[in-house]
Amino acid sequence: MIRIIGYFFGIGIVLALAMAGAVAIFITHVSSDLPDYEVLANYQPPVTTRVHAANGELMAEYARERRLFLPIAAVPDRVKAAFLSAEDKNFYTHPGLDVQGLVRAIVNNLRNGTRQGASTITQQVAKNFLLTTEQTYERKVKEAILAFRIEQAYSKDRILELYLNEIFLGFGSYGIAGAALAYFDKSVNELTVAEAAYLAALPKAPNNYHPFRHRERAIDRRNWVISQMLANGYITQREANEARAYELGARGRPSRYTYLFAGEYFTEEVRREIIDRYGVDELYEGGLSVRTTIDPELQRLARTSMQKGLIEFDIKRGYRGPLTAIEIDGDWGVPLSKVKGLYDVPEWKLAVVLEAGDQSVEIGLDPARKDGGSIVEARTTGSIAKDDMNWALRHQVDGKMQNASSPAGVLKRGDVVFVEKKDDGENAYRLRQPPEIEGAMVAMDPHTGRVMAMVGGFSFADSEFNRATQAMRQPGSSFKPIVYAAALDNGYTPASVVMDAPISIQSGNTLWQPKNYDGKSAGPSTLRLGIERSRNLMTVRLAKDMGIDLVGEYAERFGVYDKMGLYLPNSLGSSETTVMRMATAYSIMANGGKQVRPSLIDRIQDRYGKTVFKHDQRGCEGCAAEQWSGQPEPELIDNRDQVLDPMTAYQITSMMEGVAKRGTAAKLADIGFTVAGKTGTTNDEKDAWFVGFTPDLVVALYLGYDKPRPMGKGSTGGGLAVPIFKDFMSKAHEGKPNVDFKVPEGMLLIPIDRRSGMRVASNGGGNVIIEAFKPGTGPADVYSVIGMETATRMDTPRAVSRESRQIIQSAGGGLY
Repeated sequence: MIRIIGYFFGIGIVLALAMAGAVAIFITHVSSDLPDYEVLANYQPPVTTRVHAANGELMAEYARERRLFLPIAAVPDRVKAAFLSAEDKNFYTHPGLDVQGLVRAIVNNLRNGTRQGASTITQQVAKNFLLTTEQTYERKVKEAILAFRIEQAYSKDRILELYLNEIFLGFGSYGIAGAALAYFDKSVNELTVAEAAYLAALPKAPNNYHPFRHRERAIDRRNWVISQMLANGYITQREANEARAYELGARGRPSRYTYLFAGEYFTEEVRREIIDRYGVDELYEGGLSVRTTIDPELQRLARTSMQKGLIEFDIKRGYRGPLTAIEIDGDWGVPLSKVKGLYDVPEWKLAVVLEAGDQSVEIGLDPARKDGGSIVEARTTGSIAKDDMNWALRHQVDGKMQNASSPAGVLKRGDVVFVEKKDDGENAYRLRQPPEIEGAMVAMDPHTGRVMAMVGGFSFADSEFNRATQAMRQPGSSFKPIVYAAALDNGYTPASVVMDAPISIQSGNTLWQPKNYDGKSAGPSTLRLGIERSRNLMTVRLAKDMGIDLVGEYAERFGVYDKMGLYLPNSLGSSETTVMRMATAYSIMANGGKQVRPSLIDRIQDRYGKTVFKHDQRGCEGCAAEQWSGQPEPELIDNRDQVLDPMTAYQITSMMEGVAKRGTAAKLADIGFTVAGKTGTTNDEKDAWFVGFTPDLVVALYLGYDKPRPMGKGSTGGGLAVPIFKDFMSKAHEGKPNVDFKVPEGMLLIPIDRRSGMRVASNGGGNVIIEAFKPGTGPADVYSVIGMETATRMDTPRAVSRESRQIIQSAGGGLY
């Protein structure tokens, strides 16, 4: 008997040794191609790039995997407790494998016929970082081996840190910081016990516990995690009861990438710039922190003023018809909810016409959405009174405009339209339509080039084309200050007199005969009057006298063009440029002639907080002093190029003040603070411009159709663009003190007659103004005209005889 027992014992030993050998061989084979776990030491996960406004407000996030890396020291204990309770309660005591948990899972699987996992957090780190997700025994063995090695190489906190930043938690979010924002729009520090428990319930199968599609299941799983936290001693019974009593609370963050109201065009421009600098991968994975120049309040004001101006112009052209039409038999809310609206124009709502009568229209409003995106069951109705859609009675039918006598002649059942709620009625609405006319605006700090507001069109949701930076348009007469600045920099004065009379210019076989906007000419006029009244004939004569090559040099120096064609018509702004470039050019005049480089970004930091880009390149000697020892305060060194004489800059600014006081922008005369600028209107009124500024803010804007066509007689810069500028600037300067433009030291201020340009006594009457002259120049004591054969340009113009003056007056229509 003993011999038989020994025999079987020997066989058992041999089999055990054979199995051990086989296992050893298998483990050796499996271990031979294990990935290098040391890469975890240099782990750099794809991290979300975040873009902020100048005041720190979040503008946008860019990521392929929505993730914000959070050091373990910054993770609250209740969040750690929730994940440990849900995933691996013995994490801080086991060596990488939880034998007790493994045995318990096997027993439960055999007893219940279910598949219960027993992977530790360390095993999940090994799988997520180093292995595939295939369900094989070989992969599980590799996972176990790597878990042991990872435990030996890294601290428990480091392993938990990797896990909490890598796990996928649904809603496109990876890691707890990204998930806290995605589900609750909170930082991790703000999470409650209930919220932390819900996030901890997600790693195994986020879709199974979706907060909207499987709410009850999600609450049950969350409550289970809360029970585990209680059992493990992380929370009290009272805390557990309170946490279970809460609703799930998940809201879901907006799916679009931008969060700053009215900032879509600006945000997209920043996105393109980051890609140009660093590439797509760095934007979506690099974890950059971008601080932009946008002022959210100015941005909202700019958007409101531009949209108001576009709408006012558009409604005068009549109604073009509904957005679309739907069937309204049955539940009209379902088909209406499928029509695409304008998410960035929240003041407007989609509505369907239910009934149209003689005095009003009954409408059904687009249903509200639940958190998960589905529509609510309730239906809301309202009405549009005839008085609130009178402008639409003139409407388009088969491409022709017709007049209707009632709303029923314009709208019919099933028409889908935009409406805007009135302030004075609970269910009263106005009819709206997206304007055909488009436009753009840029507001810039002239001293730094920081773009503080940008409007690229009526609606980004309707058209992502940014007309502030991408649309090439003729600036028209808003280019003229460049011509006049070149003249003032090269011997002319604001009081120089130029002939405003017909001129013919032969170029090859082409005869060019420019005209003033009103078709008239005013005879001899000062440069000041020429720019105030926007005289084309004077500008062409001036450019011809200086040479168009000099005008082109200044246009390129100001950044209006990279290379301007040397043709005289370009002196009238016939070559295309952008709103951004025009704002930059006027900033040079507003800041005293210093070079300006426009920027939408103040600084960029990498994922570690190191600054990799900053717009402000000024030097600062002494700023890095280790201690204060009575030395002078450090000063920022402005090393920018001086591209225009400061005195010239003041002269052209003063002349453009006249444009705003009594010229083509005279609608600004009562604005209440110091402002200068120039209107622009292109041929056939295809574009209407105004570029204006105060000492600390430059605004450039234009209106026009995307495919240029006439806007109608009288659609000028002064009539269309100036009111928008005035509306914006009045609000932007509300409550701020009035500041005058700074007069350069040494500038001579002399009273002259603004019509003749001649020196007068200071009490010489209503035509007397104080004009700015550079040292060594001054107003004429005798009359001289540039552009006559009997006169030439001189620092002190020579006299013209009374007989010649009478000839001039007769030919040109008299002095202006």
